[in-house]
Amino acid sequence: MSERLQPGDTAPAFTLPDADGNEVSLADHKGRKVIVYFYPAALTPGCTKQACDFTDNLDVLAGAGYDVIGVSPDKPAKLAKFREQESLKVTLVGDPDKTVLEAYGAFGEKKLYGKTVVGVIRSTVVVDEEGKVERALYNVKATGHVAKIIKDLGI
Repeated sequence: MSERLQPGDTAPAFTLPDADGNEVSLADHKGRKVIVYFYPAALTPGCTKQACDFTDNLDVLAGAGYDVIGVSPDKPAKLAKFREQESLKVTLVGDPDKTVLEAYGAFGEKKLYGKTVVGVIRSTVVVDEEGKVERALYNVKATGHVAKIIKDLGI
C-alpha cells in the first residue's frame, strides 16, 4: 500500500493524458495552487456528483488562485464521454496504470460496504505554488466535499 502524503511533502510530479489525449503535467501549474482530486471511475453516481460540484465551483476556486485536476484510472475516451455527458469544465486526466494514484497514496486497501478491497481511495491533495503539499485528505465523501474544501481554504 502506498504512503499517504503529508503537508510539507513535495507533491509527486506527473504527466497524464486528458480527455482529449493531450498531456497535462503538474509542472504546467507551477506558480498556481492546484487541487488534485482522485476518484474511482468516470460515469458513476458519486464521481459524477463530485465532478459536477468541482465544475460548479470552478470560477470561485480559480478566482482564489486554484486550478483543479481530477485523476481516475479511466482512459481518455471514457473521460471525454464523461465530460460531454455531464458538461464538465474541470480538467480530467487518466492514470490507467495507477502510478500517480499510488504515488499520491490514493490507491490501496479501503473499506467498501464493510469489506476490505483494493482500489482507488477518494482523496484530495492541495498543492501550493511551489509544488508542496498544503493539505492531503483521504477517504473523503463525494457529496459535500467541494463545499468543505472551499470552507477549509477560507475561500
